[in-house]
Amino acid sequence: MIKPVALMFAALLSSSALAQEATPIQPMDVSAERAELGKRLFYDNRLSGDTGLSCATCHQPDKAFTDGEALSSAYTGAGHFRNAPTLANVGYRDAWMHDGRLGTNLNDVAREMITETYLMNMDMRIMQERLKQDPVYVDMFKAAGMSEPSNGGARNALMDFMKTIVSRGAPIDGGELSASAQRGKAIFESKAGCAACHSGPRYTDDQPHNTGVGGNPEIWESAERHSAFVTYAKFMGIENYMNLREDLGAYIRTHRPDTKRSFLTPTLRELKWTAPYMHNGTMQTLEEVVDFYDAGGGADPLKDDRLKPLGLVPSEKADLIAFLESLSGESFDVDEYVWREDDYDYALIEDWRNTDN
Repeated sequence: MIKPVALMFAALLSSSALAQEATPIQPMDVSAERAELGKRLFYDNRLSGDTGLSCATCHQPDKAFTDGEALSSAYTGAGHFRNAPTLANVGYRDAWMHDGRLGTNLNDVAREMITETYLMNMDMRIMQERLKQDPVYVDMFKAAGMSEPSNGGARNALMDFMKTIVSRGAPIDGGELSASAQRGKAIFESKAGCAACHSGPRYTDDQPHNTGVGGNPEIWESAERHSAFVTYAKFMGIENYMNLREDLGAYIRTHRPDTKRSFLTPTLRELKWTAPYMHNGTMQTLEEVVDFYDAGGGADPLKDDRLKPLGLVPSEKADLIAFLESLSGESFDVDEYVWREDDYDYALIEDWRNTDN
């Protein structure tokens, strides 16, 4: 017998969504020289004020550019209050951060990560001088078509590197689904209703939703994490932030009460490598995530009214997890994505030197 919730989701989804075919993520067009420069910058601790952090501290390739922590690291004396999201296919996103507060381009994302006090806490004027004092950077900026190291050039290079982080080799893209995963795909698109929000080639609608995810008490119990949250909340204009004990999510963009505790739908690509899950890392396994949605999400008065108990039996849950795992490749090749000084092809530099001479 078809359950009412399945009928509800079937009505919400178009026939094309219900029969969603996997579309491999296509590589983005970037400057190879600029992306190589961006790779070096991505792993360079000198981009943080006290040289204690790099972008790669929280975004490690062997974990699909996450860090494996429930709540990510932050600048010395602080701690982050959110889970580090994957950078897989980040160049295709329409908005960034769990609350979606950045929506222009990856250059803006790089700037916020580098300059925010509780993140990398870097004065970009100092960063520029650090880059200028490194002869390898001087050469690499020139090879990338820039006369000298600059803040804008560094951000553009980081943007091009991040655009190279594209999913590859997932079973879903090669049509290599197991029988269990095929059954799970049908559940994903119909009975479970996951495709209502997890749609398109990246399996996300890039929109905020309240699913009733509970808070992570560590944010309020840790002085370092709480101080970082207070800094963020004050800057974003959240009222009564000193007494606040919840993450308001997309509310910081709209300041509409009905958007409290709403967070962007995460991509499901590479989720095999990106535990813990949810914006605050409160779920350790895919089994926990499936159980959460099978129960109809969490208890929140503003929860999306499409979330209802699903009544999945154990075999259906196992099939759904098999499908979810089919959306991941073999993570990202560390040899390809990690910067090593000896790997850089100085032939590029010699080309422009010879040209200039």
